[in-house]
Amino acid sequence: MLTFLRDRKVRDVLWQVAASLALVAVVAFFVKNASDNMVKAGIASGFRFLWRDSGIEVPFNITGYKPSDTILALLWTGIVNTLLVSAAAIVVATVIGFTVGLLRLSRNWLLSTLAGAYVEFVRNIPLLFFVLFWYFGVLAALPTPRDSFSLLGAVFLNRRGLSIPTPTSLGAFEVAALVTLALIVGQAGLARWASQRQKRTGRDFPTWIVGFVLCGALPLAAFIVAGALTAWEMPIFRGLNYRGGFVLVPEFVALFAALSTYTAGFIAEAVRGGILSVRQGQIDAARALGLGPGRIVRLVVIPQAMPVIIPPLTSQYLNLIKNSSFGAAIAYPEVVAVFMGSALVATGQAIEIIAITLGIYLALSLAVSVFMNWYNARHRLVVR
Repeated sequence: MLTFLRDRKVRDVLWQVAASLALVAVVAFFVKNASDNMVKAGIASGFRFLWRDSGIEVPFNITGYKPSDTILALLWTGIVNTLLVSAAAIVVATVIGFTVGLLRLSRNWLLSTLAGAYVEFVRNIPLLFFVLFWYFGVLAALPTPRDSFSLLGAVFLNRRGLSIPTPTSLGAFEVAALVTLALIVGQAGLARWASQRQKRTGRDFPTWIVGFVLCGALPLAAFIVAGALTAWEMPIFRGLNYRGGFVLVPEFVALFAALSTYTAGFIAEAVRGGILSVRQGQIDAARALGLGPGRIVRLVVIPQAMPVIIPPLTSQYLNLIKNSSFGAAIAYPEVVAVFMGSALVATGQAIEIIAITLGIYLALSLAVSVFMNWYNARHRLVVR
């Protein structure tokens, strides 16, 4: 009667179903227990609080949030601030990490030693130290607003932030962005055509030079023209600070600099390990074909090292996103500071707010993982 249980695949499925049901039961028990305790304590539950007026001031936001908006709008502002600092730090950390990783393998003793010292210093210092160092050690040493550093009389740097002009209209910049997108699509199509042509005829095409023009020089020229055709709101010193324009607060700069310089040290080691995984015979063969050092790195070493680099690189990206929560230590309004901090104190909805925050970090991490796994699959080495 139960002979089907002798099938190993059937037993494996049944064990997985049983484990899943047990996990659901445990979670349901704790949720029900917490709900009953909240009812006994007279604590309100549910997510209706998200539509209340927040009344919370956020000193830095690009969403147009106001204290009269809802807590849901406050949450969105925290998410945007988290994404902003994380995305900017990921780009800069990747550039610094790849550069330092290559320098560690340099034959120049000084460059290799400096890169190694940087990596060892970063890997043995807590991230919180970096955040506090940039905030209190570097940015706090800047002059007061009255004695600000000035660039062309339009950009002003002081301990309260970086004040820059803002455009009164974005129409010209939207056109420039569309032109840039079209150029990038054109460059992608051109690179694909050049690759097929090279395989078919053996003739190279200056893809990198054309790409620099299409994706670098022309977009830059388009934005310069857009800026020249746009009216700007200039920062003006009034009272004790600059008014008008846009202020990049020091909390953002400190967190961005800390995340970038800290994560770059770990990325550098991943890059070094990936490059060392490439067999010396591949490099010798490239030299025998007459390739220069730069082309060997770009065409032979990096493509073979990427499948080794990408998995630990993904882990560092995920760590960086989660480490953005250290912004709460310097009052940068990311999602933990404004939602798990200010909103929780104002509403008392601890369980709901913590659950939402965990869900946000989980969603961001899964999105990055999916993208990086797709990217890794695209760069996987094809072997016979």
